[in-house]
Parts: sequence; structure tokens; C-alpha cells
Amino acid sequence: MSIQENIARVREQIAAAAKEVGRDPAEITLVGASKMNDAAACREAIAAGIDALGENRVQEMLGKLDEHAYDGAPLHFIGHLQRNKVRQVVGTVALIQSVGSEELLAEIEKQAAKLEMIQDILLEVNIGEEAAKSGFSPDEVFAAAERASGCPHIRVRGLMTIPPVETENGQNFSNFEKVCCLYVDINQKMYDNKLDILSMGMSGDFADAVRAGATMVRVGSAIFGARAYPAANETGRLEA
Repeated sequence: MSIQENIARVREQIAAAAKEVGRDPAEITLVGASKMNDAAACREAIAAGIDALGENRVQEMLGKLDEHAYDGAPLHFIGHLQRNKVRQVVGTVALIQSVGSEELLAEIEKQAAKLEMIQDILLEVNIGEEAAKSGFSPDEVFAAAERASGCPHIRVRGLMTIPPVETENGQNFSNFEKVCCLYVDINQKMYDNKLDILSMGMSGDFADAVRAGATMVRVGSAIFGARAYPAANETGRLEA
């Protein structure tokens, strides 16, 4: 199927999940996770009406920016962001979705202040409290939200999460519900209900995320097709 057909199918699934729980499908923003897809694929997705595109890797993003891959759609950064690459991202993307440490918050504030701008971000919640993943634990996210609210060059738009890998269908629905509860609580107690983005769900679980309250989903392979990851050689290292 073409990218256009895949986007249409994903939107149908989003609409069905939203209607199951009495939500308006128009409330859901569809972000195409375009990692490892070329500029032509990005342009095809934009022509098909994708709401935004999201990149995981700074160097790949910069290369595709040079090719005008994202013209016509907002660009989000959705991957792990290293502090030494913050200056390449702040002011370049509309939204940084993956802010998961106090140090990263401080670096984004510093760079945004240099540019005399306000950078929109999401606070990443490590809902599974997995050691290998970045993000604030559920117990830490309130303090992080309070810290971020005091940064004059940062605007928190909401929360984002990447839950543990499911071993069976529907397993992460409860994790999505937990993050939604955190989002509602922080929104009411700290932000006067001005937060407007809850980014949850990827290709394998976006329908459950919508049912649990997501306002934004990040969909890659269901739109662009399976990614061709580099193969490992005999040493175990990835081939270039």
C-alpha cells in the first residue's frame, strides 16, 4: 500500500478507537515517525495530509532539512536528545517531545534564551521505570513540571511516554491510563488546564492509546512500512 493509503487506514483506526470511548477523532494529532525514511517519503506523507513529522536522530533530521523534506508540516523531535545536540534542535523544531531529565530542561532553557525564543516541549514519563530508558519516573514528573514552569524560555505543552514492549496485545492500556491520570492531575493542579498534548502510542498500540486519552500518536512503520535496520557483522557491530 502507498503512504497515502496507509495514512488513510491509520486515520480510520484512530477514528474507530476514538468513537468507542465517545471522543472526537479530530482531537487526535497524527505524527508520522519518519526515522530511516528519505525526504521523498516525508514529502509524500505531507502531501497525504499528515499532521506533523517526527524525527529520532539529529543528524538524519538535519540532512533532511537540507533537502526540504518537512516543508508544509510541523517538525517534532521525538527521540532521545543528547545535551550536546540541543543547540541543533532548539528553534529548529516546533516541539521537543522527549524531555526526560532536569539537565536536559536546563540545557534547552539555556539555548532558547540565547535565541530569545520560547521552545515548546513535552515532559517524557518513563512509566515502566525501565533503567534502559530515559524519562522522569511517575514520582518525579510533578517536580519536573514545576521546574519547567519556572523556565521563561520553555513552554510545557503536556506529557509523552514510551511504555514497555508489549508481550501480548492490549498489555499497555493500563500504562497509558496511568500517564493520562498524571497528565490530568498536573494539568489541573499546575497549569490551569492549559496543557493540550498527551503523546502516547506507536504503530502497534496507538488505538489503545487513543482509548486511554492520547491527543497525539506517533506512527512509523504503519505509515512508512517496516524499517530496514543495518545488519550486525560477526563482531556484533552494526554495519554502516
